[in-house]
Amino acid sequence: MFKNLLLLFITTLIFSKTYSQSSTSSAGGVTAPKFSNEFMNIGVGARALGMANTQVSIVQDVTSGYWNPAGLLDIKSDYDVALMHSEYFGGIIQYDYAGFAVPIDSMSHLGISVIRLGADDIPDTRFLYDADGRLNYDNIRFFGVADYGFLVSYARHLPWIKGLKGGANFKIIYRNVGNFANAWGFGLDAGLKLDLKNGWHFGAMARDITGTFNAWAHNTALVAEVFAQTGNAIPRNSIEITLPRLILSASKEFVIHKKFGALIAVDLNTTFDGRRNVPIQTERISIDPGMGVELNYLKKVFLRGGVHNIQQIKDTKGGTFTSFQPTFGVGINISRFTIDYAFTDVGNQSEALYSNVFSLKVAINK
Repeated sequence: MFKNLLLLFITTLIFSKTYSQSSTSSAGGVTAPKFSNEFMNIGVGARALGMANTQVSIVQDVTSGYWNPAGLLDIKSDYDVALMHSEYFGGIIQYDYAGFAVPIDSMSHLGISVIRLGADDIPDTRFLYDADGRLNYDNIRFFGVADYGFLVSYARHLPWIKGLKGGANFKIIYRNVGNFANAWGFGLDAGLKLDLKNGWHFGAMARDITGTFNAWAHNTALVAEVFAQTGNAIPRNSIEITLPRLILSASKEFVIHKKFGALIAVDLNTTFDGRRNVPIQTERISIDPGMGVELNYLKKVFLRGGVHNIQQIKDTKGGTFTSFQPTFGVGINISRFTIDYAFTDVGNQSEALYSNVFSLKVAINK
């Protein structure tokens, strides 16, 4: 297990260093911004969102395709299906997820995931003033923006250590800004998961392990005139690279009473794109820890909570204070159906409204 984790870490570090160095000059229109494809880091499933996204070592259902594809091997049903819907910023942003998983044979599993983050009915005011310089609200048009992530996941039992599983994702990214711009991207993820009989679980997930390339194409003819009048730079076609990140996770199950149990999970979200506002940071590496807790009754009723996004924020007096994002959730399992709810925010504690997130999972047997 240690050798596999070390290999994941070294591979992720090499690729992130290579791409970050190549992007410093932005030669040829290639950039590597810190928050590239950030919609892919929000998370899926109300269980996960209620536990501060601490899932890499504990996930064992169809959402493994997102969190750690190795977890697909823990699915007991013939088919596993999940749906999630949430809204952020007072309903302006729509966030949706759908997942499907099926076993290939006794040693391997297949999963498919679709993620969409979008905003519709955005006013296009380029022609708000007519040729005579008068306001004409009838000239306002509307457009939408949306980001899509498509993941195909494969998981397989590994023979080196008992309980060790491995998995990988091939993902396609499509981003659209009305008729103004769009981008296609491709990337790979890889994950490991180790379950021990004493209730300990360990996991590692390397996202965008080879760097995810997004090729942006801009329809400059639609905005050239307006941008020239307002002094804005006309966008160019470019390549945007999402740098790798590595998530290490450990969790432990406890029996509180014969009918009650608990699960505690800790994830270390490690990025390699320089210093970030997180508790552990260097010039090269930043580590953002998160902790989640799940209490259960007969593994049918669940109460969840968590803390993540810990930051130092400047106050109005010139000092700093510690900010964090708490999460809360509940769940219930009835036969083949699992319904989960989470109360969470898309970002850190701020003026942004908290959101109610619901997800449904169905286990289907032939």
